Amino acid sequence: MPTDAPPEAITGPGTDTGTGPGGRRAALIINPTKSPADDVRDAVERFSAEEGWEAPLVLETTEEDPGQGQVREALDAAVDLVIVGGGDGTVRCVAEELVGTDTLMALVPLGTGNLLARNLDIAVDDPTSAVEAAFRGTERSIDVVHLTMDRAQDAQVFLVMAGLGYDAAIMSDTREDLKDRVGWLAYVDAGIRNLPGEPAHASISIDGAAPFECRLRSVMGGNCGKIMGGLEIFPGAKIDDGLMDLMTIAPKGRLGWLAVLGKLFVRGRGKDPSLQYHQCLTAEVTLREPLEVQMDGDALGAATHLLFEVKPRSLRLRMPLGYKDPAVVSDPLP
Repeated sequence: MPTDAPPEAITGPGTDTGTGPGGRRAALIINPTKSPADDVRDAVERFSAEEGWEAPLVLETTEEDPGQGQVREALDAAVDLVIVGGGDGTVRCVAEELVGTDTLMALVPLGTGNLLARNLDIAVDDPTSAVEAAFRGTERSIDVVHLTMDRAQDAQVFLVMAGLGYDAAIMSDTREDLKDRVGWLAYVDAGIRNLPGEPAHASISIDGAAPFECRLRSVMGGNCGKIMGGLEIFPGAKIDDGLMDLMTIAPKGRLGWLAVLGKLFVRGRGKDPSLQYHQCLTAEVTLREPLEVQMDGDALGAATHLLFEVKPRSLRLRMPLGYKDPAVVSDPLP
């Protein structure tokens, strides 16, 4: 299967994706614990009928299999479109199996963060609109980043961002009961509680160059730049430019976090070393002591070594028609 796909032609409603004589078919892979799962299922069935597609294949994720097995079943059924109904973790698991294939993916965000959907202007509070975009939107090919922890044999993938240190501690320490009550503000609570801490010694190599040494609280790789509230933490990051943005956070002293916030709000401009950026195809991070790791919001445990590798434009994605934020994609139209 190709992994470095060329830019895809822009497609719109009714585009034939080259299915067999039985007609086109979508698969809905959905987390049944998310609300409103039943409404999403009904919408996918309705739009399939309206577009003249076959009845959709509906597959539910489980605690034991959060998406990968369901994708393999959908691919075996030769579906043309895989619609993911769930949060960032479910989206990541499904994408991991679709990377390098010719099968389209679309999102119906049902989680708390929904970071990829927010970056791509997919409705996070209107599942019916998201389902409509899945069938009638435009197609793009986006980058995917492979992340290998502690030199494991197999890599995992992320679509938005991954990191170790402070940001991962937030994800692992966020209270689930608070998420249910106040949504993404629960991450703010965890962030405040994890502000105190000691920096870690890291060795970082960018695109195979000689490593540089630093002491930091966090290092993050970003495939696109926006988080909740529209804050752009990776200025200039584009999801289809073939590059990853690497950010190191190294506040100095008790007031050091103010410098970090200040540089974030001026989109990374300035010479303050508390927040630094690099663009790259690969990055390798080695620590003396293990730190927590997160990937698209999922806490993955602690590690001392991370290898990031970009796979340019290796995932076909359907998103809403209309103008795209040039801070997210290389070509803002259509």
